[in-house]
Amino acid sequence: MGKVRPPYPEEFKRQMVEQVRAGKKPEELSRGFEPTAQSILG
Repeated sequence: MGKVRPPYPEEFKRQMVEQVRAGKKPEELSRGFEPTAQSILG
């Protein structure tokens, strides 16, 4: 069975959305933070 992790805090999610809207690529963010690029886009 896969690793289960608690959901990301709302503030963290907002920051990821702001970063993408500011022009950062999800792949770029996934290297600096834990979520995968697909999770950021999801």
